[in-house]
Amino acid sequence: MPGGRLRPVDLARPHGLSTQAVRNYEQAGILPPAARTESGYRAYTPRHAQALRAFVALIPAHGHRTATAIMQAINRGETDAALKLIDESHAQLLEDRRTLQAVEEALRALAPARPVEPGVTFIGPLARRLGIRPATLRKWERAGLVQPRRDPRTGYRVYTGADVRDAQLVHQLRRGGYLLEQIAPLLAQVRAAGGQEPLQSALREWRGRLSARGRAMIKGAAELETYLSEHVEPAP
Repeated sequence: MPGGRLRPVDLARPHGLSTQAVRNYEQAGILPPAARTESGYRAYTPRHAQALRAFVALIPAHGHRTATAIMQAINRGETDAALKLIDESHAQLLEDRRTLQAVEEALRALAPARPVEPGVTFIGPLARRLGIRPATLRKWERAGLVQPRRDPRTGYRVYTGADVRDAQLVHQLRRGGYLLEQIAPLLAQVRAAGGQEPLQSALREWRGRLSARGRAMIKGAAELETYLSEHVEPAP
């Protein structure tokens, strides 16, 4: 279009978006405000096109909510606030990598992978097996990390093979310096996988997702830098 003007469809089509989505992004502050033609139509520019490219690239890197907040901050002239959001997202990715590593190391520290033993045990023998006090197992139970059932006749705690596995994982992670509240999501990963063998596949998929997110951060940073250097920040 004349003067570098772009229609909503010119921005929307390359990303498989609707023109209404483009208007919504402008209204939300993800895109900078567009000028209007004499007839009242929005007149977008290459600046808007690059803002949209940056936003779309930031979503797989940081998630829709954070990507939105980043673009809103930049379009308000608050670049430092946007960079802080990016820093926090990178820190979260690093923490996720450390979490994955902790699970892998905890599993390696256990006995060689084998099906969960079908037998049951009680709090005293399990505490001796782990080299801890029964009170520690009760504390883990209160935190929701180990979930033994109660014998309906005696009221004693009964630990199944899966409970023993969970207790072993908690023990290893505690030795690694993890807090109880940090261990809960790790155990959720183990339980969701249904055991150590399926967990190996889940861990590979988890690592793949983290790698994909890391690469998306690189791509998002490149698109955002183009937007900042060419369309937002004044030339030196």
